[in-house]
Amino acid sequence: MILKQLQNLLVIDQDITDDAYGTYYDKRTLEQLLNYGLIILDKPPGPTSHETVAWTKRILKIPKIGHSGTLDPQVSGVLPLGLGEATKALGVLLYGPKEYHALGRFHSLPSKEKLDDVLDMFRGEIFQKPPQRSSVLRQTRTRTIYELEVLEQKERLLLTRILCEAGTYIRKLYYDIGEILGPGATMIELRRTRVDQFYESDGLVTLHELTNAFALWEEKKDDTKLMKMIKPIEYALSELKSVIIRDSAVDALCHGAQLAIPGILQISPNLNKGDIVGIYTQKGEAIALAESLMSEAEIRDATKGYAFETKRIIMAPNTYPKKWRSKSPPKD
Repeated sequence: MILKQLQNLLVIDQDITDDAYGTYYDKRTLEQLLNYGLIILDKPPGPTSHETVAWTKRILKIPKIGHSGTLDPQVSGVLPLGLGEATKALGVLLYGPKEYHALGRFHSLPSKEKLDDVLDMFRGEIFQKPPQRSSVLRQTRTRTIYELEVLEQKERLLLTRILCEAGTYIRKLYYDIGEILGPGATMIELRRTRVDQFYESDGLVTLHELTNAFALWEEKKDDTKLMKMIKPIEYALSELKSVIIRDSAVDALCHGAQLAIPGILQISPNLNKGDIVGIYTQKGEAIALAESLMSEAEIRDATKGYAFETKRIIMAPNTYPKKWRSKSPPKD
């Protein structure tokens, strides 16, 4: 199956891939996924995001796991986890939209008309100052509320769905709404239901389910359930434009080289200078994140020069053979 982001690319050149190196992204073994995998976890209320990561490390018995988008201890819901080398790709999810379901309580019952008017004030771009207990500098900043929908109201209780820009404090949003209404409001429960392209409705993995699936694999060598819980890390890059390169260029990028025109096979249409892209092998494996130094038209017309500047290396070096030459030391 071809990844969404690798469909309908523009062909710059053609080449064949050597099956002796690398692995097709959807053919990885469980051991490989534990180093290049993604789990969309259902974080329970109570532990911090860092504690949740620590528990997951103990469950899977691997040393390196990272998360994207910290959730406060009492907040539950979507928490993407990157396993092993996959932690290097999680940064792309930090800037995508987030969705929450929030339950709040008004200190006195507002009229429907007044509530509707005030909620409308908080749709679009708003000013927000992080709360005192936050991990960022407390200075006023702008954030965008894309959607603010009332799902249910029962007397002083209000359940809302909020689609917002990353970095929006929902607890502070409820506080500000209450201040403008007059009597005040308090958020009493919060659940994140979306991080960028990952939705709660797509199915989340609980810590309990993960524990049972790992035990099944460890004790009975049955990896069926665990394989369904771990996605290839390439799924996290599905919203970025893409570039496919030759096998001979892969290891150079893994060692920090920039991507030159001769190494490029396919690119996303409408590529612009400055775009952040995912760079892939012909087998669909994510190699790195890079910034485009040329537009689509410039790449198509060029025969040499650097087209992409490597920003973040995902693939481990020596996964593909070295087919690039190091500079010779100067002669005396």
